[in-house]
Amino acid sequence: MTQSVVVQVGQCGNQIGCCFWDLALREHAAVNQKGIYDEAISSFFRNVDTRVVGDGGNISKGKICSLKARAVLIDMEEGVVNEILQGPLRDVFDSKQLITDISGSGNNWAVGHKVFGRLYQEQILEKLRKSAEHCDCLQCFFIIHSMGGGTGSGLGTFLLKVLEDEFPEVYRFVTSIYPSGEDDVITSPYNSILAMKELNEHADCVLPIDNQSLFDIISKIDLMVNSGKLGTAIKPKSLVTSSAGALKKQHQKPFDAMNNIVANLLLNLTSSARFEGSLNMDLNEISMNLVPFPQLHYLVSSLTPLYTLADVNIPTRRLDQMFSDAFSKDHQLIRADPKHSLYLACALMVRGNVQVSDLRRNIERLKPSLQFISWNQEGWKTSLCSVPPVGHSHSLLALANNTCVKPTFMELRERFMRLYKKKAHLHHYLQIEGMEESCFMEAVSSLSTLIEEYNQLDATRSMPVEDLPRLSVAV
Repeated sequence: MTQSVVVQVGQCGNQIGCCFWDLALREHAAVNQKGIYDEAISSFFRNVDTRVVGDGGNISKGKICSLKARAVLIDMEEGVVNEILQGPLRDVFDSKQLITDISGSGNNWAVGHKVFGRLYQEQILEKLRKSAEHCDCLQCFFIIHSMGGGTGSGLGTFLLKVLEDEFPEVYRFVTSIYPSGEDDVITSPYNSILAMKELNEHADCVLPIDNQSLFDIISKIDLMVNSGKLGTAIKPKSLVTSSAGALKKQHQKPFDAMNNIVANLLLNLTSSARFEGSLNMDLNEISMNLVPFPQLHYLVSSLTPLYTLADVNIPTRRLDQMFSDAFSKDHQLIRADPKHSLYLACALMVRGNVQVSDLRRNIERLKPSLQFISWNQEGWKTSLCSVPPVGHSHSLLALANNTCVKPTFMELRERFMRLYKKKAHLHHYLQIEGMEESCFMEAVSSLSTLIEEYNQLDATRSMPVEDLPRLSVAV
C-alpha cells in the first residue's frame, strides 16, 4: 500500500480538507470495526502512541492508538485553522504540521506567492519533509485550494513548485475551486489567471471545481428536501449537513454542504488507494491514462448518486441509471458540456457491489453518444472498489479529460481582460517586490496557449476515424 499527504491551503482548502478527514474517518470506522491499524487506514493516517514524546511514537501494526492525518495545514489567517483545532477533529491533526500567520494575503496572489512564499518556504519544506519521512511509500500530494483568494491561489501554487523541486517523483493532484461570475472577491480574475500559469506548469492533474456548480447542486437538493414530493425525512447522520446532522447547521454555514460534495469527490478518488477491490486503480494510473499531453491535465469530475449526499429518503436508482447520471450536466462539479465536446480519455471509478460485466455493458451503451478523439476511441479506464460510501449501496465518480473545460478558461480570461484593460486594482500587485506587469502578460499568454491547444483538438472532431491497417502476423 502507498501513502498520500493532503496539503490544505487557505480558508477554502482547510474547510474542504476538514470535511474530507471527517468523512474518511467515518468510512474507515464503518469498515474497520475492530479498530486495527491496517494498510487501508495507513494510506492517509498515522498510528501514534501519544505517550511517547517526539516522533518515536509511530505504531505500524496492531490496535489503533491515536490516528493522525497525513496532512499539512497552511493558512495566512488563523481563524479557520483555530476553529479546526477547537472542533471535533482537533486530535486528528498534528500541531507540528500547521503553518499560520495573522495578517492574511488580502485577496492578493502576489502577497501569497511572493511575500509569504519567500517568508515560509523553509517552514513549508520542513513540514513536507516530515510528512514524507512518516511514509513507507509516498505516492501523491493532494493540494486543496481556491483560485480566487490570495493565500489559496498564491501560496497554494507556490507550494506546487516547491513540491516539484523537492519531490519530483511524487504525483501532484490539485483540487482547485474556481470562482463564479458573482464572486465577492473583486480581484479573483487576477488571482485565478496568475494561479493558472502555475497549475499549467507544475501540476500533474487538476480537478477544476466551479463554485456555481456546487451551489446549483445544493439548491436542487434543498428543493428535493423542501418540496415534500420525494420524502422529506433526512437521515440522522446526513453527509451534507456535516457531523451534527442537523439541518439548522446547514443554514449557519452555507459552505458546509458545498465543501462536503468536494470532500466526497476526494473520498471516491482515493477509494482504490484505501480499500481492496476486484479492479483497483492506482492514483498514478489516473495521470498515466487520462493525461495524453502534459499541459492538458484538467479533468472534469461528476459524482453520482448526488441526492444521497443529502440522504434524502428516495429509492436507490437502478445501476444503469447511475452511469447515465454520471454523463449528465446536473452531476458535474464544473459547468461544462462534455457530451458535445471531445473526449481525450475517461475514467469510471465505481464503488460497491458492481460487477465488471455491469461496467462493460454500460460503457458499450453510452459509447455511441460520446465523441472520443480519433486516436483514442477506446480511451476508457475503469476501477471497482468493493467498499461503498457509508449508507449507500454503490457510487460512481467519472473523470473526463474533455475539451469542454475550454469555455471555463475563456470566461476566466474575459473577466481578467475586463479588469486589466482598465488597469483596475493593478497597483496592489505591482507594489509587491518581484511583481511586474509582465507577470500578468505571461499568465494570460499561458492561458491563451492552453485554450489554443483545446481549439486544435476540437478542430479534429469532424474528421472521420481512420480504419488503420493492422500488422498481419504469419500463423
